[in-house]
Amino acid sequence: MIITLNTTLDLKIFSPSEPLGILIIFLGLIFTGMIFYIIYAVSTNKESLEDKKIRTKKEYLQKEKIGKLFPKKK
Repeated sequence: MIITLNTTLDLKIFSPSEPLGILIIFLGLIFTGMIFYIIYAVSTNKESLEDKKIRTKKEYLQKEKIGKLFPKKK
């Protein structure tokens, strides 16, 4: 017994002139933009303000410790 499907999917609903097609294109553009933004943000290696504060605090503490180990002779 062979069962055939008589219903076909109307592919015209995905065309760029239909609302669903426009939605798919719009979501694709948003997704592509987000990917390019992520690549740009990672490649520029921008630090957040919190990261800068933590780094400067660590550098200050390191200089203090070095200063205690090697005091300046007068």
